[in-house]
Amino acid sequence: MSKILTKDEILKADDSKSEFVEVPEWGGAVYVSTMTAKERDIFEADVYRGGKVEMANLRAKLVALTVVDKEGRKLFQYKDAELLGKKSARALDRLFAVAQRINGLTKEDIEDLAKNSNSGQGENSSSA
Repeated sequence: MSKILTKDEILKADDSKSEFVEVPEWGGAVYVSTMTAKERDIFEADVYRGGKVEMANLRAKLVALTVVDKEGRKLFQYKDAELLGKKSARALDRLFAVAQRINGLTKEDIEDLAKNSNSGQGENSSSA
């Protein structure tokens, strides 16, 4: 049987990880990290609007939430996604793929969230 954790043990656990990624288009490298649960909720709430997946600037939004320096400090604020969206698609694709993988954000997750937001809207629309 597994050890039953205490609140303090859970809150002290270092459950974040990052991965070093070369970005030749930018002349160097960055680290891509896991998101906190709160950051993932912010990302999902922003991306899944009106019962559909909002693809506009999706890659830049995820990159803004996950790129960190070597000490794990965020390099960007979420609002910087607009600026990042003007950078090389190839560079963003590379970082997006890593962020997607280490955060467990699969294509199926995106499809499931889109389906869930569609079914949830129908239930709430009659109460308005």
